[in-house]
Amino acid sequence: MKLSYKQLGEGKPLVILHGLFGFSDNWQTHAKKLAEYFQVTLVDLRNHGHSEWSDEFSYALMVEDLQELFLDLKIKNPILLGHSMGGKLAMHYDGMYPNSLEKLIVVDMGIKAYAPHHEHILAAIHAIDLSVLTARSQAEAILKSFIDSEGVRQFLLKNLYWEDKGKLAWRVNFPVLEASMPEILKALPTFESFTPTLFIRGLLSNYIVDEDISSIEEQYPDMQLVSITNAGHWVHAEAPDAFLDAVLAFSLR
Repeated sequence: MKLSYKQLGEGKPLVILHGLFGFSDNWQTHAKKLAEYFQVTLVDLRNHGHSEWSDEFSYALMVEDLQELFLDLKIKNPILLGHSMGGKLAMHYDGMYPNSLEKLIVVDMGIKAYAPHHEHILAAIHAIDLSVLTARSQAEAILKSFIDSEGVRQFLLKNLYWEDKGKLAWRVNFPVLEASMPEILKALPTFESFTPTLFIRGLLSNYIVDEDISSIEEQYPDMQLVSITNAGHWVHAEAPDAFLDAVLAFSLR
């Protein structure tokens, strides 16, 4: 599948992969700063953003989508950065195409399987009937009854757009992603990677806890971990300066 993408800056390639229900626009602010040092490519994964929708969804397919994009854009040995599901995809790419990355940056995502935890988001989406909405604020009011976090609500609302006059639509293929949750949440396959890898976690998040670190080190012997205080799963949004400092310190050395 041909993926939608945006590029900023010049130099060594750095590719950013968004997480579940996200898209490239979520990373525009960070991309502009990173583009002072790199050629930054922001990618919309299948069933997200401006990329095409498909009933087929798996990490293996997304890896091949990414490889096709790299070949089309002549991107070689990039630094690959991914958040959450995008981080797991980045690790899958590293496993399927060993020695293809200069460095790997995984943002608040471990290698273990995760229990289902998106039920409240999916319930909120099911409760929104786009055919009867006349304003985005109506969707926001429905989301508020299911989702406490204003940040998560605004994150989801970024996917809502006016497809035609008076007709709202989602940029996310929620039905396929909901059906694909077992695939999305499963553990990373077992392999050993010697790609220099940075794991960044928010200490208020439970995606990477202390008990996970030894198994990550076994799979990624050349890894380092940066823990950012006062930040949760959305560490790049909640602590942007500390996040960028960690990315640049690792990427530029």
